Amino acid sequence: MIPKIIAISGISSNCGKTTLLCGLLRKLSNEEAWEAIKLTRGHYRSCGKDPEACCVSNLLGDEPVIRSGHRQTYAPGKDTGLYWDAGAANVHWVIATNDQVEKGIIQALERVRSKGVLVEGTSFIKFVKPDFSLLVVRPDNVKMKPSARIVILNGLIDGIFISGEGPADLLVTNYSSLFDTGASLATFQEYFGKLPIFTRHDLSRLVELMRSH
Repeated sequence: MIPKIIAISGISSNCGKTTLLCGLLRKLSNEEAWEAIKLTRGHYRSCGKDPEACCVSNLLGDEPVIRSGHRQTYAPGKDTGLYWDAGAANVHWVIATNDQVEKGIIQALERVRSKGVLVEGTSFIKFVKPDFSLLVVRPDNVKMKPSARIVILNGLIDGIFISGEGPADLLVTNYSSLFDTGASLATFQEYFGKLPIFTRHDLSRLVELMRSH
């Protein structure tokens, strides 16, 4: 059985992906079982941040690492632990280098037994087409990850979810400054202008939309 895949991507770090994913899980799990996948990309050196908080360099190897089940993935306060608390039927954590993302996400999807799965990550969309793909943005944060830029310019996003504070009309104004002038900027502005926009008040509508895809 091929599960329905819902991608929760982020335009930057700490933009609200996990909060959205957990909110959707709470609503979905009231009626049916859904699983969740967390994708963490790492590199073979310290990332410069708090190693207790995020660094996974010690877990990397020649193959992607996939951890599944409550015993292997539950940690209070961590993203995967929050998935469980929100009602996930199972949680899978993919730890991979950039070159291992495709293999790792495919192996994790093969473990899914529920009808649907929510995947938190951006880079995997280049390799696996989700049934519905949401990009989480913060209008008051103008940072953009390279992976987010790639999926935007390749038309791989189906909707925008606004988290944090700031009016929606700041989206193009703020994020356009991160693109080169010319074709890239024009593509970005046109594409963003056509996508449906959601906020935290639209979770019920989002759930129905995801079920219909």
